[in-house]
Amino acid sequence: MALFAYEARTSSGEMRRGEVEAPSKDDARKRLRQMSLSPTSVKKKSGGSLLQVEIPTPDFLKPKVTTKDLVIFTRQFATMIDSGLPLVQCLEIQAAQAPNPTLREELAVVKDSVESGVTFADSLKKFPNTFDELFRNLVAAGEVGGILDTILNRLAVFLEKNDKLKRQIKGAMTYPTVVLFVAVIVTSVLLLKVVPSFDKMFKDFGGTLPAPTQFVIDMSYWLQANGAYLFFGGLIFWISFKLGKKTSKGEYAYHAFLLKVPKIGDLIQKVAVARFCRTLGTMVSSGVPILDGLDICSRTAGNRVIENAVLKAKESISEGRNISEPLAESGVFPEMVCQMISVGENTGALDIMLNKIADFYEDEVDQSVENLTAMIEPVIMVFLGVVVGGFIIAMYLPIFSMANQVEGQ
Repeated sequence: MALFAYEARTSSGEMRRGEVEAPSKDDARKRLRQMSLSPTSVKKKSGGSLLQVEIPTPDFLKPKVTTKDLVIFTRQFATMIDSGLPLVQCLEIQAAQAPNPTLREELAVVKDSVESGVTFADSLKKFPNTFDELFRNLVAAGEVGGILDTILNRLAVFLEKNDKLKRQIKGAMTYPTVVLFVAVIVTSVLLLKVVPSFDKMFKDFGGTLPAPTQFVIDMSYWLQANGAYLFFGGLIFWISFKLGKKTSKGEYAYHAFLLKVPKIGDLIQKVAVARFCRTLGTMVSSGVPILDGLDICSRTAGNRVIENAVLKAKESISEGRNISEPLAESGVFPEMVCQMISVGENTGALDIMLNKIADFYEDEVDQSVENLTAMIEPVIMVFLGVVVGGFIIAMYLPIFSMANQVEGQ
């Protein structure tokens, strides 16, 4: 038998605290319910031995719940609900078998909360980092409409598609970032370590150096003299940039600039349109009010310019207008998207039209990422070839010159 400390509510609503002996936490809850109490918290009391005291794991050491973990949970949970299993039993099974230990702990808490009478959606609010506002709102709509399994399946599809978009963007940006970082490191090592050795050798031979060689040697001396200033100046600029992005005006200006960058801005716009349409379409088809849906979409846009456009659309609806007009006025959403949304509003098939737009723009993102990668790779290769090849030619020009002089003698 183990000792459990509990907090429970009586039939009259009065809170009681105490201790109860039971073989397990579930048995302790059953015993409390037999006593006509509704448990809100049941915790095992640690023994007197120091070895029995549980040391909680700090949050930053706990494994993060990934989108893949959430998709697996959502799909399995939907299947269980569709099979007719009670909600508490579904949560109990998921809390026992979820592969991620953090998710197991959180689901156990959610199960206890639901068992004590709190709704599933409200119980998920305890873990906003795992179950975001979109997830919770859709679950709430599913509970009210009695279609929780359908909503969860839609959620799983949405999470998978949203995760695919994120991975595409990261994949497109990772390659050039890594290559440029390596290029900067290699160039710095050549200028700081290799070039000075050549310079010493050339001075021993005497004579006038070719212009490209002299330029590289001068650059090496400049970097040696100003490298520290360059490093700390770059660090200060980076910190200032990060702090500036945290301000409302700074973040808006940065996001507006990104949208104007050739190729990159076009890709960001397509990703934002696809995410907006997929999110709003999923919420509308699940019965979430359009104003709540737009509010959530604005916070998940990932770009302040697009967020402002969505919020204006929300104000437009609250004033009796439609969604498409303020979106078109913003200049952020393509005209085709606004026209299709307008058709969806007029025909009463807004959710279907939004999902069609999302499908189209997700395919466009695929193509844009492929085109961007195909364009970046040769540019980077040419850049590296010019930099590294330029160094090699500049350093060997004097040697070739001396070899020609020796042959002439």
